Amino acid sequence: MSSGTSLQITDWRQEWFEIEDATYLNVSAQAPMPRVALRAVQAALEAKKNPHHIPDSIYYEIPNRLRSSIATLMGGKTEEVALTTGASTGVAAVAYGLPWKAGDEIITTKSEFPLQYTSWKPMEEREGVLVKIVAPREQFISADDLIAAMTPRTKLVSVSLVRFDDGSLLDARRVAKACHDRGAYLLLDASQCCGAMPMDVNQLGADFIVSAGYKWLLGPFGSGFFWIKSEHLSIVRPGPFYWMAVEGSDNFAALNFADPKPARSAKRWDAAEWASTFNFNLVGMDASVDFVSRLGPNLVYEHNRKLVDFMFERLPKDRCLPASPLDASQRGPYGCFTARTPEKTAELYQRLRKENVVVSLREGKIRVSPHLFNSERDIDRLIRVVTP
Repeated sequence: MSSGTSLQITDWRQEWFEIEDATYLNVSAQAPMPRVALRAVQAALEAKKNPHHIPDSIYYEIPNRLRSSIATLMGGKTEEVALTTGASTGVAAVAYGLPWKAGDEIITTKSEFPLQYTSWKPMEEREGVLVKIVAPREQFISADDLIAAMTPRTKLVSVSLVRFDDGSLLDARRVAKACHDRGAYLLLDASQCCGAMPMDVNQLGADFIVSAGYKWLLGPFGSGFFWIKSEHLSIVRPGPFYWMAVEGSDNFAALNFADPKPARSAKRWDAAEWASTFNFNLVGMDASVDFVSRLGPNLVYEHNRKLVDFMFERLPKDRCLPASPLDASQRGPYGCFTARTPEKTAELYQRLRKENVVVSLREGKIRVSPHLFNSERDIDRLIRVVTP
């Protein structure tokens, strides 16, 4: 997999506008966009003053370049990438496109990100499938938990690669092998790690990957992608599709209006209205993904690993407990902790927010998600607030 060549910059904070009124440790909720991406969006806004100066080629150059950047970031192929408005769009494509039969099982896990339930639970009535929700047998969900839940009826396992509520990292390769041994598929939501740790679709073994673009990919809200293994392009049935997602859409004069055919690539699942500078989200994501590719996800991962390890070392042990794996190889690019009781955890979260230390409270856990613009000084400030 190629993740780009790291930029030779020593002070990464200069690549973002400074957040002067807060200590921001909340990238897993929503990332501040880097300067380069914001400048790209501003230029696109300016271009709308004189749209007659915008060449038709822009309609294709930006989305094609973005597909290529995403594919390179993940070690995949350009034709395997669809541009979406978020992770849910890709999951919906799989839900509506896979051929189902009554009694098929879809496995997900307890306390997963809500899109898993909003996507799959309606399929029980629509297709007669069964959604099986697996609970962890120990503290964190594991590959063993998912594999033990599989049966001959299992059609799909749909889970997060890194969980939003505790930061634990799934051994996706083992789950993928177990799925394929049973003729099932694996769908991974990579929203909480894509762009912040190395990813290789060939190593992961997943059949489908979805991701939001506004977290670790540093793009605007309302951006994302759907990756589908090229071998499955003919299996997942296309539904209604965006008119520019047709074969030959790079030539307006030759569009087939009478009997349009969807593109043979993943482009057929593109969200509508992605085209060109007129879509400011796409322009921003194009710049941000290029930035992520050039700095290198491993740089973010190693930086965050040190900060999260530093946080766990400094947390007051008499009042706080780690809620993520302490072994960095078993977690994503952030860490979570709790107080000794749920009530005290909520109080601690409110104290942090009152002091403008911006973190998230997710499933009763305080989630701390830094980036390259953060330093040990920011973690020190968090520790001072939780240790009055």
